[in-house]
Amino acid sequence: MRNLRLAVPALAVCMALGACGGQGGGDGTPTSTPTGDLPVTSQPTPDPSVPPTAGPTPPTAAPTPPPPSLPPLPTGKPGKPTLPPPVGGTELTGTIATGVEPNCLLLDGFLLIGGPRDVLRPGARVTVTGQVQPDVMSTCQQGTPFVVENARRS
Repeated sequence: MRNLRLAVPALAVCMALGACGGQGGGDGTPTSTPTGDLPVTSQPTPDPSVPPTAGPTPPTAAPTPPPPSLPPLPTGKPGKPTLPPPVGGTELTGTIATGVEPNCLLLDGFLLIGGPRDVLRPGARVTVTGQVQPDVMSTCQQGTPFVVENARRS
């Protein structure tokens, strides 16, 4: 009984494949369709005695516009430059403010990441040393990430 359950689907598959494979002459020549027409498998070759006619020119692709420029990075105070400090050891001095999310600390528009939390408290005037890391992801959603290497009260 089990062999019969396996043989019936296998036989149906073989019949379906055999029906699909029988639609050609086997020698590469196409057979006619039920309407009597030959199926079109390629474009006809042009007659060499007839000069080619100029057809419509294909449309050209429009040039892609340049990407939009990025807005300047925010700072915390007016009159300060909007660009981040150069990459490498940088020193910032100011008063720490709280961010809109819990445990987020800002100093002049920079999000402080790491550092001694006993020194880095909201409202404290500090000097921090570290590096700007704009590619660091954070849940704070504000400020340019600044990885603190050293911090002291000033």
